[in-house]
Amino acid sequence: MSDLTRAVRPARIARVARVVRVDARRGSLLTAVPLLALLGAVAGWHELPQGFRDWDSVVGAAEASVRWIGPVVAGLAAWTGMSGRRLDYLRALTARSPAAAPLHDLALLSAVAQSGYLAGALTVAAPVLADGGFREAHLLGILAGAGSLSLFTVAGYLAGLSWAHPLAVVLVTATAAGWAALRSGESWTVLLPPSRLGPIDLFDILRPGVLAAQLCWAAGLTAALVLGHLAWITRRGLLLVGVVLSLAVTALCTARIHAADGVASRPSEVRYACRHWPVSVCVHPSLAEALPVLSAAVAPLAARLSGTPDAIVRIEQRAGREPAFFDGGTVGFHLPDLSPGYERRAVHEIESTLTRCPFAPTGLQAQVSAWLRDDPVPRLPDTPFTRWTERQRRAWFALRYPDFQSCDLTASYFF
Repeated sequence: MSDLTRAVRPARIARVARVVRVDARRGSLLTAVPLLALLGAVAGWHELPQGFRDWDSVVGAAEASVRWIGPVVAGLAAWTGMSGRRLDYLRALTARSPAAAPLHDLALLSAVAQSGYLAGALTVAAPVLADGGFREAHLLGILAGAGSLSLFTVAGYLAGLSWAHPLAVVLVTATAAGWAALRSGESWTVLLPPSRLGPIDLFDILRPGVLAAQLCWAAGLTAALVLGHLAWITRRGLLLVGVVLSLAVTALCTARIHAADGVASRPSEVRYACRHWPVSVCVHPSLAEALPVLSAAVAPLAARLSGTPDAIVRIEQRAGREPAFFDGGTVGFHLPDLSPGYERRAVHEIESTLTRCPFAPTGLQAQVSAWLRDDPVPRLPDTPFTRWTERQRRAWFALRYPDFQSCDLTASYFF
């Protein structure tokens, strides 16, 4: 063995050892899983309407968590890709395939991103899991979010691999955040992964076809990026066939998403949960826990209307797209969430549907409105109504109800 060979071999071994050590340190990325899970759970809980226990809301919350953790994952992947690019000259000294390093990195990054996402989604879905279980359409929505996160991972990694500069990490993170947050709510592009579903009305259900198209769109574009990169570094033209097929799937899914025109849900039939005493109150079954409080809150209003032509027979929650109404003893109201004070907001909305006032009530009209809502009755102006007993108020109100509806109540009606 020549002196030159004896001198070069230890240097080659040292460089290979450095590659192995750096690859081993990639395992430290696993420490990001708890952070991603926490960020995803916080973002999901922030998006989840308070008190809701339905899967469509969980899917919307999961999509919101992707919009938050996606840019973080993209930046982390870009940093990993940038570090890997700087070691290319060392990896060339090993016997491994040039595709081994990027596939190893992508597998690890995907495991980190998906573990954090699923842990956060499971935290948000825990109350719903206790009440039901998975259904196919909703599981498809969770998978669509996972597909979006895979796309963030691959795109960020390849961007960092293409430009080994710290500025690449910043640009990738900013671009991913812009894509997740800046799309117009009136454009069909809001359904492109990660979609901006927003809160889903309880009386609507997500369209499985849209969720499937989102999953295939993200999977197709992710596969095209990975296969394209592998074809470039291995010089295997056969992989380009996979790129073309993946792009074809992406194009087809884009057409399906465009046809949805930004609408990811459709109306559904709902079997109400009701409480029939002291008055019939019906809500979406996922909000059944609100029935006792709602029934107690609307009881005074129902009792005070009992002697009028609009005596209440049934009060039922309606979809957000439908207006509140008062017709033939049936009242329709909205219950967007169960945040504190929801029962008082419901009573105020029901009372406001009784009249056709073009302006906020004042004077005697305001006093009667406050009494109907079971709010404190204003002491001014000084009218007999403020001094009457409950029985006297009900008798007078039944007589003057048409004037109350037309907002014509004045102090002269006492004399």
